[in-house]
Amino acid sequence: MLNVQFDPEAFRTIIREEIKAATEKKPVTIKELPAMLTRDGLKEFLHIGDTKAAELLSRADFPVLREAGVLIPTHLLMRWIEDNTQWIQKNAKPFKVG
Repeated sequence: MLNVQFDPEAFRTIIREEIKAATEKKPVTIKELPAMLTRDGLKEFLHIGDTKAAELLSRADFPVLREAGVLIPTHLLMRWIEDNTQWIQKNAKPFKVG
């Protein structure tokens, strides 16, 4: 007969380790990105879901090539991000700590 003992603390430790491993993502540098991002690559890089990705990909000013599926040139994405964050830099109040 098989005798199985359940150790709640060992189980908690395993769960904690797995959650930590799943949530610890190494930051990606621009040099590590491929020249072209797929839709899934875009979602992973920007930490967005399907809905936000669809919104971005449907914008007229968003850099996407559709001739070979959905491909986003990484260098054009970085330029697009820079161009579209200048409004924040010009119009947002500076953040002050303390």
